Amino acid sequence: MMRCRGIRGATTVECNSAQEILDATHELLAAIVDANQLDVEDVASVIFTTSPDLDAAFPAVAARAFGWDQVALMCMHEIGVPGSLERAIRVLIHYNTEKSLREMRHVYLRRAVELRPDWAYRSSGTVQP
Repeated sequence: MMRCRGIRGATTVECNSAQEILDATHELLAAIVDANQLDVEDVASVIFTTSPDLDAAFPAVAARAFGWDQVALMCMHEIGVPGSLERAIRVLIHYNTEKSLREMRHVYLRRAVELRPDWAYRSSGTVQP
């Protein structure tokens, strides 16, 4: 049975530059596609958030450049909670699939691995279950 599942991911950048934000977002989306064998036709929508210290670019621009030009995209800023991860980009992808929740592979890159080390993306193209 086809269901809409959520795939989470996050990454970080070193500085608040448009190019770094777009490159890191592209890297994150590519890793999520690889880990989950996503087909863009089954992506229902995508929500991006950035930490309050990132405002040089919309991560959704990277998704459009990635070829997701027919997908509903939204960008938001996170609240500035003391101690939260700085210069972070997060994503929640709503994906139509027959896979179970346990088969979804969430991807955390760079310093965002601190948030979920158990879901860190491995260079071999696998994600620890």
